[in-house]
Parts: sequence; structure tokens; C-alpha cells
Amino acid sequence: MIEKQTTFMLSPYAKLYDMLVDANHFLRRLNELVDFSFIEERLEKRYCMNNGRNAVHPIRMFKYLLLKQMYNLSDIDVVERSKTDLVFKYFLDMAPEDEVINPSSLTKFRKLRIESPKNDLEETAEDGNLLEVLIQHTVEIALEKGVIESKTLIVDATHSSSRYCSKSADEFLKEKAKLLRKTVYKWDEGIKEKMPKKPIGSDVQETRTYCKKLLETIQEETALKDVPAVKEKVNLLEEVLTDCKEEEIQSNDPDARTGHKSQDHAFFGYKTHIALTKERIITAATVTTGEKSDGKFLKELVQQSIEAGMDVDTVIGDTAYSGTDNLQFAQDEGQFQLISRLHPVITNGQREDDGFVFNKDADTFACPAGHLAIKKGINKRKEGDHRNTQLRYYYDVERCQKCPLQEGCYKGTKTKSYSVTIKSTKHKEQEAFQETELFRTLAKDRYMIEAKNGELKNRHGYGKAKNSGLFGMQLQSATTIFVVNLKRIMKLMDEKKDKTTTKE
Repeated sequence: MIEKQTTFMLSPYAKLYDMLVDANHFLRRLNELVDFSFIEERLEKRYCMNNGRNAVHPIRMFKYLLLKQMYNLSDIDVVERSKTDLVFKYFLDMAPEDEVINPSSLTKFRKLRIESPKNDLEETAEDGNLLEVLIQHTVEIALEKGVIESKTLIVDATHSSSRYCSKSADEFLKEKAKLLRKTVYKWDEGIKEKMPKKPIGSDVQETRTYCKKLLETIQEETALKDVPAVKEKVNLLEEVLTDCKEEEIQSNDPDARTGHKSQDHAFFGYKTHIALTKERIITAATVTTGEKSDGKFLKELVQQSIEAGMDVDTVIGDTAYSGTDNLQFAQDEGQFQLISRLHPVITNGQREDDGFVFNKDADTFACPAGHLAIKKGINKRKEGDHRNTQLRYYYDVERCQKCPLQEGCYKGTKTKSYSVTIKSTKHKEQEAFQETELFRTLAKDRYMIEAKNGELKNRHGYGKAKNSGLFGMQLQSATTIFVVNLKRIMKLMDEKKDKTTTKE
């Protein structure tokens, strides 16, 4: 059952909040700006409403989750901090004297309430996932406050490396153990003599045993175990140990895939496809595995933005979005101008469902296994041959011979290639449009989404997944974009207020 939301207004100590929590603190403004009742409405069906003991209210649990992501804390540390941090308690709608939750409740909330069970037949397409719901709510707030005026969307994708970055469980545990040791040595170098002997091999069980001994050694040091910086690293290592216990090899991120930023720069992880307004508010986002092509998600991003309440008359993107399907969608269904330079390969498409994907950043094709072609050739026709020119992409045969996906792809030949026919363009209007001054002027605004991607990564830790699996990345994306959007809305509201005050 869901308990009635408690309120600190009845507490004799409520005045402490007015005295000690600054009116301009982000968490205080966030509480005043957002009505979180939509969280209860969305999660209500995940609770039994007429039986069982009262559960902690879903709004409070969701706020705990937001704090965990915003301040990069473990479950234990976010609950521990909420005991004494009045700003946290104010945001959680708790009285100063209220007891906090058990950290295990936050873990259960993520797994049982937020994550959709695979057999949940009540979940409908209209419900939307948490990422869509949170973004849509922030867009509704922005429109209500009058801070979105443009009808232009800027689209792009940004990548996030897997939490494990292709490392083994053994390597990842050793990395966290090293981080803990370095923190401890800053406070007491003399403890080095008491530390257990580091494992030499790569046996994950041996490393797990070492980590447990390391934690025991630090716990025995009374002067060290209560140091906040040390406690945080201890809790983090304990959390990773638990993950490795729950999953045999946690480092093999089940959903992460290899993508490419260029011919020489690959990453292992996920992509977030984003739509942004000129006011720099994110109106839509979709999280996928790292190998997905950017251009395939244009329609989804535009439709999500429209469902959130946006009017769209222009969409700006790079050459990845100049595919035939996107141009057709812009002209017929979307009825907007697509500001995307034509690329002969992307525009004319490829054979369907063959698993080969054009990577715009590397300017080549990736095979179904994610390997990039090592060279490209042009098959020009002889004079009098009216067939279209072909591009042929060649792959490393040594890789093909060892590839687990070679069946039906590599036939044992000396070379492995993939050919694409460059058709004569049928998009004369778009070709002419991209040479106009209007196109060049609108295309200049694309830098805004690059800046937003940088903000997500540099200020909010979005460059690396904090959890394992696609759902973990979606949860991180939902909470991060929710906070980033609200910060931007507050800034635009302040600017609007300042302009009004100046005119008066």
C-alpha cells in the first residue's frame, strides 16, 4: 500500500528550513517548480492499493533516486546524508526529526517499481517509459512558463562508455580497490603495512577475497572508517562486490555495444539520441546500444517532441539525418524543413536487414559484428555502361575468419567486401535548398546541441554509464536530462524576470 505523503508543516522544527535553506538553492527551487504527483500517477499500479503494510511514498523514493544520481552517491551514502543534510530533508518533504529509509528500500524501488517487469501486461505504449515521461513533464513546464518560443529542433547523438569499458570483473574490482587504497593513504600512510597482499593473477574469486580482506582491514581502523571520503569509497566497493555476486561476470555489460566516433576512435557502451530546442531545452531522447545509426531515430525524436507539446517547423542535423526516409518523412508527414546536407551513401540508403550499417563519423560501413571496413574503393563503369557507380568496402579477412557471426556472411574467400550503389539523386529540391543562404544560416545553430552534449558529459557525468545494462543507462538518462532541463528552465525564467524588471 502507498502511505499518505507526510508533510513537515506540522513539525515544530519546520522553521529551521526557512532559516537554513537558502531560497535560491536548486533543490528548494526544484520543489517549488515541479509538482511531482505525476510520479505517483505513473507508479500507482506497481503497488497494491488495498493490502499489505504502507510502503514509503513513491514520490519520496523517486526524489531519493534523483539525489543519488545528481550527487553521484551510493544507496547507503544518499540515505546517510539525508539524515543530517537539511537541504536533502527539505527536498524529500521530511520533517527535520523524521527517520530516513533503509538503503535496501532504494534498491528494491529501482528494481520493482521503476523497472518494468518483462511480463507486465498492464504496461501500455501510451504510458511511455520513464525517460519520455520526465522529459515531457519538463517541456510542459517550459511551455507553461513561456520560455520556449522557437519551433526549431536540433538533433544529434552522444555516446556514453559502459561502466565497465570492456574490462573484466577482476580488472574492475582491482580498479575500485585501488581507488579505496589511495583515499585511505591520504589520511594514513602507516596503514600500508597492514594491508592484505594484492592478487597477482586474474582470478576474479581471488580478487573478490582480496577486496573483502581490504574492507575488513579498513573497518578495524576506528580512526579511518568514519572519515566521510573513506566511507564513500568503502560503500562503493561493497556495492560493486554485491553486483559481482549477483551476476557471475558483471563486467560483461549485457547490452553495451561497440560504436565508432571515427575510423580510429571506438567506444564500448550506449548512445543517447537527443532533440533540442534553440532555447537549449531537451524535448526528446532515446537511449540505444552504441552501434546504432543516428539517422534512424529522427522520426521518433520529432514525434516525441510533438507529443510533449512542441510545434515543429524546422529540424537541424548533420549528414547522418539526410537519408531518403527522413527526407520523405519531413516532406510528407512531419511537414518541416530538414536542414541536413545530403550524403550520397546515407541519402540513397542500403540493402535492408543485412546488418551492415553506415557509420557517418568513420565515413564507412560497419558489419553486423561491429567491425569497420579497412578500405574503400570506387567501381566506375566503362564508357557506354549506364549502370550507376558502386562504392565497395573491404573488411579484414583475418577478423572474418574468427568472427562468431561469419555464418551466412563470410564464405571463406580471400576478400570480404560490401557494395553500395550510388544512385543519381532524386532530391533536387533538397540539393538546391542546401546551397541557399537560408540553409547556411539555419545550419549554424547546430553547435548548440554539441554544447549541450558537452554539458551533459562534463558537468553531469554522462560520459560514462553509472549502471550496467540498457535499463540502467535509461534510468541515468532520465534523471540527468530531467535535472539539466529544469536547471535550464530556471535560468531562462530568471533571465525573463530580469528583462521585465529592466523594462519597468
